[in-house]
Amino acid sequence: MQQDIKIQPMTADNVQAVAQIEAECFSEPWSLAGLEAELTNPLAVFLTAAIDDITAGYGGMHCVAGCGYITNIAVLPAFHRMGIGAAILASLIAHGKANKLEAITLEVRTSNLAAISLYQKFGFAKEGIRPNFYSKPREDAMIMTLKL
Repeated sequence: MQQDIKIQPMTADNVQAVAQIEAECFSEPWSLAGLEAELTNPLAVFLTAAIDDITAGYGGMHCVAGCGYITNIAVLPAFHRMGIGAAILASLIAHGKANKLEAITLEVRTSNLAAISLYQKFGFAKEGIRPNFYSKPREDAMIMTLKL
């Protein structure tokens, strides 16, 4: 059964939940203060995804010089495989198109095959590798870009 996913901007009311998602999903999470700073960053768009009023995931993107850079997309493990990551990604792409961005780029761990597959389904293509980009554990990042 498909759940209703509600995508909305990150707010002061749900930034704590986003920080908890970060802590659960990443070995080097953004701090609460860092996420709070994005609330007033005019170059940032941070979206949350909720199911039944539970913040289950989020995504962030910075828009600079006609291009978008996705900082993170994260979904709580209990909500994986429910279309939340795809809904967040689709919303970030829609934001990019509405704001006439030329492209959106991101980095993804080369071992994260589920994320790579999702990005490819949305038209992102491999542009290169950043060696040893990630730590904890040390790993290369694949650079992927979607031309809009």
